[in-house]
Amino acid sequence: MGMPVRIDDTLYEQARAEALVEHRTIAGQIEYWATIGRASLDNPDLPVSFVAEALASMREPRDQATPFVPRKRRA
Repeated sequence: MGMPVRIDDTLYEQARAEALVEHRTIAGQIEYWATIGRASLDNPDLPVSFVAEALASMREPRDQATPFVPRKRRA
């Protein structure tokens, strides 16, 4: 469900520029920022870059994932 929201003109222009680079809609870019911001607030001990990368990895298709194989322990 879409809801109209008033935002600052500067934030809108920043979202527009970033959305173009990231191949998202402006609304999608703002939603992306909000998702990362909320997850970062919920996990204040984690770096924002880690939160962003973790969220991105969760969106990747699992059927194309490479299984984790631990290295053998050295004797």
